[in-house]
Amino acid sequence: MKFKILLILFLAISFSNFSQESEPETQVQETVEEDNSLEGQFDKIYRISTTYQVYKVIGKDKYLELKKNVLDSLKDAKSLISEKESLLKAERDNIKSTKDLLLKTQSELEASKKNENSISLFGTELSKTTYNLLLWSIIIVSLLALFYFIFKFSQSNVLTKEAKNNLLDVEQEFEQHRKKSLEREQKLRRQLQDEVNKLRNS
Repeated sequence: MKFKILLILFLAISFSNFSQESEPETQVQETVEEDNSLEGQFDKIYRISTTYQVYKVIGKDKYLELKKNVLDSLKDAKSLISEKESLLKAERDNIKSTKDLLLKTQSELEASKKNENSISLFGTELSKTTYNLLLWSIIIVSLLALFYFIFKFSQSNVLTKEAKNNLLDVEQEFEQHRKKSLEREQKLRRQLQDEVNKLRNS
């Protein structure tokens, strides 16, 4: 047991001496090339740390410095992520408002097209095609009715004129017949008077 403890102490002392000897070399290498990225810092720690069997021994100050750098990098990364998330949220809100505006514009456009292509007639919305068909149907029916009434009127006028002419003819015939009858009656009266006079004289 004591032998194991002595062996561990001996190894620790030799390891500390080895690390002190190797530090000037690593400092020379450190000045050659400085990479301040996290990967560079880890590589640097790996280079400057001493090796014991399969392990790497890191100094406390180097470990604390690396830890501080890692935490600072994480803090910067979190801040950057938070900033990007706020920008992303703003963009999403902007996209949402743009989509809402687009939907509103599309609905207004549809309503405008509907109003443009339709006409209100007695409170009923009719498409322009239906309205035009209805209007032309009314015009055509009105023209047909007008032509029909003009035809009937002209026909009635012709019949009225014929009736008037026929009435005049009848009146003329009646007048001639009345005159003839009157003449005949006068003639008969004269003949009767003559006969009466003859009878008286005889």
